[in-house]
Amino acid sequence: MWESVKRICHRWLNQPVLLLCASSLVFYSCSEEFTPKPKGYNRIDLPAPKYQPLTEKHPFYFEYSVYSKIRPDSSRLAEPHWLNVYYPRFNANVQLTYRTINHNQKTFNTLIEDARRLTSKHQIKAEGITEALIKTPRGKTANLFELSGEVPSQFQFYVTDSTQHFFRGALYFRTATANDSLAPVIEYIKKDVIHLLNTLEWK
Repeated sequence: MWESVKRICHRWLNQPVLLLCASSLVFYSCSEEFTPKPKGYNRIDLPAPKYQPLTEKHPFYFEYSVYSKIRPDSSRLAEPHWLNVYYPRFNANVQLTYRTINHNQKTFNTLIEDARRLTSKHQIKAEGITEALIKTPRGKTANLFELSGEVPSQFQFYVTDSTQHFFRGALYFRTATANDSLAPVIEYIKKDVIHLLNTLEWK
């Protein structure tokens, strides 16, 4: 047995270059740490914000992005003055609903409860829901809700004067793309929504 071992060692020692390469390869393979590559996403080029006035006859007025289109809500439950601000480039939609309160406290309370319920129904998938209040330059107070995680609606809001007008909106994407890759577009549209709210007026 020892004679066989000596013969093998003798053959290896007569090939120092091969032995050195093999040992270096083994050392490199053992010492190298695996580092997963970060997930890559397609770059999204976003145009500079630019706005236009709402010209259709509604009990409200606002300015919206020139890169979007105003479409009447055609769903079965749609009411008058329900609109969609559609972004063809991003396949995104800001759904807008409008209700009249008519100085009815019960109606007002119901609309507030419905708005919060529609937001909270995403809690199962949401990593978090952040609520904020903003005061617009035209004296209105808007309630904003930002939802993080793989949720179908990433941004929602409502504005009311508590006596006559109730205006609600929600952002949706018609795509299966993960929300983390849509983050730049979500932020872009969110700024458009803030501009919409800042220019909102009742008629």
